[in-house]
Amino acid sequence: MSPKQHRGEVTADLLLDAALRVFAEQGEQGLTVNAVTKASGVSLGSLYHHFGSLDGLYDALTQRWLSRLLGELVTALQTTRTARTGIRAIVRTYLSFVREHRDAALLLHSARTEQRNMTQARELRDSQEARLSVFAHWIQVHVDSGELAPLPPALIESLVLGPLIGVIRRWLSDIDIDVDTDSGALDLDVAARVLPDRIWRSVAADPK
Repeated sequence: MSPKQHRGEVTADLLLDAALRVFAEQGEQGLTVNAVTKASGVSLGSLYHHFGSLDGLYDALTQRWLSRLLGELVTALQTTRTARTGIRAIVRTYLSFVREHRDAALLLHSARTEQRNMTQARELRDSQEARLSVFAHWIQVHVDSGELAPLPPALIESLVLGPLIGVIRRWLSDIDIDVDTDSGALDLDVAARVLPDRIWRSVAADPK
């Protein structure tokens, strides 16, 4: 890598890191070009040079963290042997990621990200094809083995991730409004214990 390329990567990283901080501190409305350049110390021209627009910066930021999340999930999944232990690994790894990277979790589960994912679904799947194909293969292997119910892979994916994402969004919402743990805030440790078996029953060929 040439010195120029290295400087370019450093600048891009500064912008991405600053954008995540601004998003976490000020929300979607606070994520503006001016806020990001001020937080990063990088010029407006450099932001447009590297990302083209604020939307381009936002998309690059979500791709960065989605790639990291999927990478951790794939790694966890590849250490399991059965469908049931795979479900447990997905749930616990996802929840651990959210706890460790709260700011990134806010970004990935925001309304803005969800909207952009819906309008760019094909591009999103293409960019993460290598990781997503691991999930698709894992599902098919365990459907073929008779461990998972003979359902369409997309439906199994939804049954596994849907409840998990719902719990995560509730937890993030509780933090945002500073809900006291004694007043009914969701506990991720409890979720990590309860969700694997609950989700397993929804996708297992024999849920006993």
